[in-house]
Amino acid sequence: MREDYQRFLLLGGRRAPLTLYVHERGYRSDIINTDALGLRYSHLGGKRYSLAERGGSARVNLLVGGSTALGIGASSDQQTVASCLALLTGEVWLSLAGCGLDATQELLLFLSHQHRLGRIGHVVILSGLNTLAHEGMCEMLADDQQANLRVDAPEHRIPDKQPQQATTHLSPWPHWLQRLFRRRQQPLPPPVLSSPEKRLIRAADRIGRTLLQWDRLLADSHTSLTFILQPLLPWCREKLPPGEQAMLNLLLQRSDHYDRLLDGVYDDHLHSIFFRRIKSQAEPVPCYDMNGMLSSSPVFGQDLFIDRLHLNDLGNNALAKVITAKLGLAQEKYASRKASPFKLV
Repeated sequence: MREDYQRFLLLGGRRAPLTLYVHERGYRSDIINTDALGLRYSHLGGKRYSLAERGGSARVNLLVGGSTALGIGASSDQQTVASCLALLTGEVWLSLAGCGLDATQELLLFLSHQHRLGRIGHVVILSGLNTLAHEGMCEMLADDQQANLRVDAPEHRIPDKQPQQATTHLSPWPHWLQRLFRRRQQPLPPPVLSSPEKRLIRAADRIGRTLLQWDRLLADSHTSLTFILQPLLPWCREKLPPGEQAMLNLLLQRSDHYDRLLDGVYDDHLHSIFFRRIKSQAEPVPCYDMNGMLSSSPVFGQDLFIDRLHLNDLGNNALAKVITAKLGLAQEKYASRKASPFKLV
């Protein structure tokens, strides 16, 4: 499965200028498939849906974000968060997610395809960490002494169960950026970054400003908008289950560029500062923190993460159930039956 995601992410040099690139268009595999726009399919009732193939859906919902929202780590398109949300709510959820996208790019992706959408019920933005990582990347790019370093894209490194074998780094960044950061044979020097607090505040402010732009865009519709800070393993857990601990031990043996971009931000106190700042800057947009919410899942004690950012099938399903319960989305499916509301246990 890891190799398939690697091939998928490393493709995509063919793109039109001035077009926000997402992923390879029309990609086909047993694990992940994309439509004519490069967006991943979600499934409901034995049918697949995407922005380019909405079918006759009168109303759709959108899951926006980076690779966690896209479902890197899911065993198939049916096991992504969007597909799980569709199953739980009985409504179509489209994936408007792209690996490496930050808050601004997520909004640009929506603006690029807004004309393709009809009635939108819910927009859930599951995001946050790419914007934070991009703050570190911008500082590294601005430092002339760091200009010849090669930086792999944040969040896209799939752990290898066999560390003795060489692996190919996943990088959906444009090829010109990959060439700019050339790999060195010697160990990479530590990046010259500002304090974690400064990067967190800048990223939170940018996320907040972008959420207000979303709010203004959707103000004249009946669409609900929600931001959910995506889960990060160090922010989610105090104690790791055995499988995740073994995975983390492997990651710690390697030089991980994403760790460099998030240097110093894994402290839970900083996590709280980050989320509170986003929430205050985005008012009145509802904001929730999955890092605290995920622990309410009955399966929280099991292995859910495949690395610090991405989830396996069980993790995606758990995350979708928490979102559904928190936002009361499952009640819509059964409202006419007067069934008991979906409760989070």
